[in-house]
Amino acid sequence: MQDDSLPIWLPRLAMHGGPRFLQIADALQAALADGALKPGDRLPPQRQLAAQLDVDLTTITRAYDEAKRRNLLEGRGARGTYVAAPKVELSSILDLSMNTPPPPAGVDFDDMLKQGLSQVLMRADSELLMTYHLAGGSDSDRQAGAKWLEPMFGRLDAQQVVVCPGAQAAIAALILALTAPGDIILAEPSSYPGLRAAASQFGRRLIAVEADQHGMLPEMLEQACRQHQPALVYLNPTLQNPTATTMPERRRKQLASIAKRYKVRIIEDDPYWLLADAPPPPIATLAPEQVYYISTLSKCLTPGLRVAFVLIRDLQERERFLVALRSFALMVAPLTAALATQWILDGSAAGLMGGVRNEARLRHRMARDILAGRYSGAGDGLHIWLELPAYWNSSQLARAADSEGIAVTPAEAFATANDSVNAIRICLGSIKDRARLQAGLQRLSHLLARRPESFSAAVV
Repeated sequence: MQDDSLPIWLPRLAMHGGPRFLQIADALQAALADGALKPGDRLPPQRQLAAQLDVDLTTITRAYDEAKRRNLLEGRGARGTYVAAPKVELSSILDLSMNTPPPPAGVDFDDMLKQGLSQVLMRADSELLMTYHLAGGSDSDRQAGAKWLEPMFGRLDAQQVVVCPGAQAAIAALILALTAPGDIILAEPSSYPGLRAAASQFGRRLIAVEADQHGMLPEMLEQACRQHQPALVYLNPTLQNPTATTMPERRRKQLASIAKRYKVRIIEDDPYWLLADAPPPPIATLAPEQVYYISTLSKCLTPGLRVAFVLIRDLQERERFLVALRSFALMVAPLTAALATQWILDGSAAGLMGGVRNEARLRHRMARDILAGRYSGAGDGLHIWLELPAYWNSSQLARAADSEGIAVTPAEAFATANDSVNAIRICLGSIKDRARLQAGLQRLSHLLARRPESFSAAVV
């Protein structure tokens, strides 16, 4: 039974209102917003509040910890716990440049992390988690990778899955394993900058193949294959980075057919497939022996895991890939690989990814409302490719935005050809708080509406 003498700010706990500690933290936040609580107010001792609410002490401790994490409360030692003064935001930068998953509403990530690590430490030998491992992942890690890839491919032989320390490492190892210095790699005119960095570092030549609103043009790929005899084609066909284009199935079939005909391999970098709304089958399903498929957890779950899965069907080529990978990245960190495996196999990863997908779609709706006619996204994924009015060029707009406390990425950062389109990439996940994201998008919208002549940076 709950006590009738509850503090006025605290509602009665609902049976189906979610975790009780979150209900209490949410009530604290709401009371601050409506003035029922004010900075400096003293909160009841934890044991007293636990007795009033008829919950255990741990629930109250977690509620107060969550409220402190939100900067709502502060502890003052023996004097007790008090409502904190508003936190002064010293950094005015609103980062729309980093492509990371948004924090999903209703998912207690801290608790998920603690529970996952607890399960890992309970089931695994801690010494094994802190020692060297062969590259490619343990049997359990590869089985988790096969399960992660099931929505794209159905049931897979786990031995065909290689576990890597992130997609960038996978791309670099594939370039080392499948090409030689001076070889040519074909890509779309705007592509992932990490590809360009790896190709340049290894002495490979990157050549752009013309694309349209559906991705790389088949006739231009065929022409480039005849002209350049490329060693590799790099494609990011689902919610492409940076253009957010999803290549239709017919185009995927055409490109796969050309790659088979010219015996050129494809790296299919597909980090956003699981976030997309009804995406076409991967190209790797159309040319299984021709395509090396990469799926990273960084865009669907969290970059901190540093885990990606690579599907390589040929045993000899898997070994070549592992030799290349070991030359610069001996292994995935065993602890984070074990955590990723735990989350995938116990269903936590699917729950987190569902939350990320829903949050991303909410943010796209916000961007569509604020950017109005300029928004051209598909409504899913983590980013928008915003073509600019003629009176702005992308580098100029990026500098102007930076002076107003907004970070965006200009088209030049993604260019594989000398000419780049006049656009910027806007990432919707890197700002944790939705209200701050809204403020950043509104500020950017106002900037886009002004001509550069009316913009003048402060001189100090």
